[in-house]
Amino acid sequence: QVQLVESGGGLVQAGGSLRLSCAVSGRTISYASMGWFRQAPGKQREFVAAINWSGRNTNIANSVKGRFTISSDNAKNTVYLQMVSLQPEDTAVYYCATGLQIVPSARGDLYDYWGQGTQVTVSS
Repeated sequence: QVQLVESGGGLVQAGGSLRLSCAVSGRTISYASMGWFRQAPGKQREFVAAINWSGRNTNIANSVKGRFTISSDNAKNTVYLQMVSLQPEDTAVYYCATGLQIVPSARGDLYDYWGQGTQVTVSS
């Protein structure tokens, strides 16, 4: 059974940084694409970043480009989301997801397993 467990969320002041981790079991991430999505209260789920199986191709949402970086550690079967210069509008529950597509897609429907999410709150 595939399981994803996110960690690293918390409360941070505007301008601060956080690194989210997503530990995967039941699927080797070197054969999958991994994505991060977020959902703020009252809003639809939003794509944040994705990385493909090779770790060489990434896709970053325009809203976070230049501030967020996605990376993977195949030895640890873990994906990371490094977030810097956080702003209050980044406040959301952040979800990790895995899919078998080749490209690091922004389409949530292509991901077949999701984590339970980790809360990120940015205070002004």
